[in-house]
Amino acid sequence: MNDSPPTAIAGNPPLIEVAGLGKRYGDFTAVDDLSFAVGAGQVMGLVGPNGAGKTTTLRCLCGIIPATFGHALIGGIDVAADPVAAKRQLAFIPDEPRLFDHLTVEQHLNFVARLYGVADWQARAQPLLDELEMADKRKLLPAELSRGMKQKLAIACGLLHAPRAVILDEPLTGLDPHGIRRMKDSMRRLAAAGTAIILSSHLLGLVEEVCTHLLILKEGRKVADGSVAQVRQRYAAAADASLEDVFFAATDATESPRA
Repeated sequence: MNDSPPTAIAGNPPLIEVAGLGKRYGDFTAVDDLSFAVGAGQVMGLVGPNGAGKTTTLRCLCGIIPATFGHALIGGIDVAADPVAAKRQLAFIPDEPRLFDHLTVEQHLNFVARLYGVADWQARAQPLLDELEMADKRKLLPAELSRGMKQKLAIACGLLHAPRAVILDEPLTGLDPHGIRRMKDSMRRLAAAGTAIILSSHLLGLVEEVCTHLLILKEGRKVADGSVAQVRQRYAAAADASLEDVFFAATDATESPRA
């Protein structure tokens, strides 16, 4: 079992690191000996069939559930050893928004700002609300928001403290086409500013469009890891093969991939 921190990808400083990570539930191993790193400015697509261990990996990485063995680090800080310091550098935006029924949009942002010690939260919140087209929704409660608007509020809360690492789990759920385009632009903007991003999604078209790197899991183990070009070269017979072709080649492979 590899229990040492992985090397940064492509020379970028690793802001997200996973080394020899494993999670067991009794006799069942959900994630087994997983190692990868995401550098500043990189967007890593996390994909795999249902039950591959994606959600478990993300929850261990965020400190929501403890890993059975191995290490997860955010900005070089071990999530298990110093969870508060690690989480100050991280935003985890799940596919289902977790909001407070009796707090308005503005009060949600104020509450998150107090948790993270963000003094200038109003100045930070304004461009986020403008970008997400929620500036006129400040006084509304979650019950008055559409599913997509709730997702946008969760995104705004996650980005308010300017995290160095962002984890997105199916972030386009509930968004309309205009919101989807803005979310893609936001991911590109964050990456250009040096944020390390993990995007977990079954939408392979989205992954192919915005991701620079790819991690494919199957039955709790890593089957492919590297730049999108590297993974495509390894598993695709044609240089112009779609990511869908690459995904099926990697997850259906019974033999070693092409050298």
